[in-house]
Amino acid sequence: MDNVTLIGMPGSGKSTVGVLLAKLLGYQFLDVDLLIQEREGALLQEILDSRGTAAFLDAEELAVRSLSCRRTVIAPGGSAVCREKAALHLKAMGPVVYLQVPLEELTRRIKNLSTRGIAMEPGQTLADVMASREPLYNKYADLVLPCPPGQELSETALIVRQRLLTLGK
Repeated sequence: MDNVTLIGMPGSGKSTVGVLLAKLLGYQFLDVDLLIQEREGALLQEILDSRGTAAFLDAEELAVRSLSCRRTVIAPGGSAVCREKAALHLKAMGPVVYLQVPLEELTRRIKNLSTRGIAMEPGQTLADVMASREPLYNKYADLVLPCPPGQELSETALIVRQRLLTLGK
């Protein structure tokens, strides 16, 4: 298994589970949102506010497609699957795991929806974003991992590791 990518909605725990999983596997950890901010010289929300969602998705796609790493757990933004070339690049780098968290739990976790840097159009709700992205998460995932409310993120990381070993990737 070369790299592992965690995909899912904002608030699904990709970054936290990613750090924990990297420790369990002895891998590096890469947060693509931080890479975008470094490359663009702006916070995610600033990019969205000043340039719009399409430009943000372009910047995200470029950041994802620039990745070249080994033995790394990758946590891209929740919108990385919105651009096919980005999603296919992640798949080519190793198994992709969809952390499937129920909408109610995401709503409970995300307190800063308007400032968090989530690629969504004005007037869209978190439910709208989830409805449009969930088919893409399922399409690109090698493994779909339901994450029920109350499951600790450390437990999620352990389950991901076990399921990846079962996949044999």
